[in-house]
Amino acid sequence: MARILVVDDEVGIRELLSEILYDEGHTVELAENAAQARAARLRARPDLVLLDIWMPDTDGVSLLKEWGSQGLLDMPVIMMSGHATIDTAVEATRIGAMDFLEKPITLQRLLKTISAGLARGQAPQAVPMPAVSVSQSARDDDFDAPPGSGVPAAAAAAPALAGGPAELPASSNGQLGSISLDQPLREARDAFERIYFEYHLVRESHSMTRVSERTGLERTHLYRKLKQLGIESARKRST
Repeated sequence: MARILVVDDEVGIRELLSEILYDEGHTVELAENAAQARAARLRARPDLVLLDIWMPDTDGVSLLKEWGSQGLLDMPVIMMSGHATIDTAVEATRIGAMDFLEKPITLQRLLKTISAGLARGQAPQAVPMPAVSVSQSARDDDFDAPPGSGVPAAAAAAPALAGGPAELPASSNGQLGSISLDQPLREARDAFERIYFEYHLVRESHSMTRVSERTGLERTHLYRKLKQLGIESARKRST
């Protein structure tokens, strides 16, 4: 099939994507940061790259620019992020990314986007992006714009917070509900995700099938996420 390079600093994401891609018959190479991604790209040109935006050493957009300036952006690149802004998605596609996947990534969208990228066979040329109008009620599962249509997936699937920090109900003491906004981004994100998943577990009576459908996460990914956040996935029964 194809040789796919997966670049993501989260080991759970790398493992999940590699399992899915192996099952689809692809050869997968993994990189946890930009340095490993550079080395992998120089060893051999992958048929497609799944590139995370937020990484500890060099972010994905900077790496994308670097490959473009060095003439190495001759393969389809699909950007991934769980907390990037619409502006970031537009910037990535302007530089040369083929598409943008917002985490958590649904299996159907992942496979469809990869299939489109492999069919294209090479990275698209940078083109000016049209103005993007985003409905705050848009959801990932409700939008199905084809890659290359000029509208990145993140723009169409923008969550209700896409309006920016000015719309967040943060108080003057740096709190968003029970979440401190003074802590590092990763810790604040984990705190939010913990509240989010605990809410849906209670709402769906701890039915993993319904929680999976409600959150858009595949069950395997959902179990990994709950374990990572230290959340009990099974309902505690009284004895």
